Amino acid sequence: MSALFLSPPSFDGFDGGAGARYQAKREVTSYWYPTWLAQPAALVPGSKLLDCAPHGIGVDECLRVADGFDHVIINTSTPSLKNDSKVAEAIKARRPGTKIGFVGAHAAVLPTETLKASPAIDWVGRKEFDFTCKEVAEGRPMETIAGLSFKKDGKIIHNPERELIHNMDELPWVADVYKRDLDIEKYFIGYLMHPYVSMYTGRGCPAQCTFCLWPQTIGGHKYRVRSAENVAAEMAHMKQIFPQVKEFFFDDDTFTANLPRAREIAKKLAPMGLTWSCNSRANLEYDTIKNMKDSGLRLFLVGYESGNDETLKRIKKGVTTDEMRRFTKSCHKAGVVIHGTFILGLPIETKETIEQTINFAQELDVFSLQVSLAAPYPGTELYEMAKQNGWFVKKDKTDILHGDGLQQSTLEYPGLDKDEIFEAVDRFYRSYYLRPGPILRIIKTMLEDKSVMVRRVREGYEFFRSLSQRKDDLKASRALAAA
Repeated sequence: MSALFLSPPSFDGFDGGAGARYQAKREVTSYWYPTWLAQPAALVPGSKLLDCAPHGIGVDECLRVADGFDHVIINTSTPSLKNDSKVAEAIKARRPGTKIGFVGAHAAVLPTETLKASPAIDWVGRKEFDFTCKEVAEGRPMETIAGLSFKKDGKIIHNPERELIHNMDELPWVADVYKRDLDIEKYFIGYLMHPYVSMYTGRGCPAQCTFCLWPQTIGGHKYRVRSAENVAAEMAHMKQIFPQVKEFFFDDDTFTANLPRAREIAKKLAPMGLTWSCNSRANLEYDTIKNMKDSGLRLFLVGYESGNDETLKRIKKGVTTDEMRRFTKSCHKAGVVIHGTFILGLPIETKETIEQTINFAQELDVFSLQVSLAAPYPGTELYEMAKQNGWFVKKDKTDILHGDGLQQSTLEYPGLDKDEIFEAVDRFYRSYYLRPGPILRIIKTMLEDKSVMVRRVREGYEFFRSLSQRKDDLKASRALAAA
């Protein structure tokens, strides 16, 4: 039976597809690959992967494509569930016999609530859903499929859990699904070279960060990995079928969590002459960083989160600000670029800790950064802490976006309300980027490559437009509170 793996249309510029870690509208055009959908699509013969947002596919075209499939499997998320349910209902209205399943972190944590979100949803794939999707598409009786929740005779049935995949080499490569169904030039990330391709070499993360979505909901805290040989073979294949790609990104939660394996992969990649980047914790030594740099590493994506050590302890980050400083200096020395991510509104944020984090970011002086608001997704320890301590602003604890798709502050603390946290993001960005160092770095990259110049001009326009949107959202929030 045929299956469509769908990341539906949503807010303009909303990167909520499977694979996106930041499920909101970004400051500049940014799209991650829908790897979590590509993986099961690779298991199902005759399947199709449709990633609507990057390809500019609207609802009408999406529905037309869905008409040709018996099964439609939709990746959903906490902020996109309502929108995705409407798309599912429109698919059913046109072709009532279509079986529709929802997958993703939200569905994994709240399967009953997800099934009740719309009469159009027939089933939910819990946790690691690759083989669950495959078995549904094969037409097996739903009662026999592990990891499945489904509706039958007006009741919701939860089958036993499916074991996590231990031998990750069992999974087929996503490269050919990308080649078949995606236009890779449509995928942009501001800090990665274009065009880029991202993929996973493993799942799960041993870190215990209280806010991090994927390890607490789908991947688990054990880092389950593909063999270095398997990864190198797919990279060689990708190099062949995507000769235009300038950078490959390993999107594992923490690629450097298993350092011997990371070094082995780097060693195998070195002869290929590839440029690659990955997620890393800020705790590597200089020799390791330099070795990876010599093997083609260009950039680390690093979650610093906060410049306050007490905050880092509360969120179980497992890295101190001093360790972060040493790591950053080592990267600068080795010539490895860093894109740093920071979060405002973590427990228990104050005006002083916000200023501390802004100053810490300026001290680190990484090439680029992203500032997010704390997002307490269901299934995370942060969500439970917020619920127990009364930090949520609204009764609807899953309402984490403004109407335009930008993140809103859903938490507030004594002496610091949600609007102050929200406003601090704008101040953080301006105080960081409107300094001589970052401006000169950006200008340098523009002068070195004409295509980068065009791209940076576009990104600059989008960035300041998003800051303007933030001000409008803040005004609307304050007006609503005053009414």
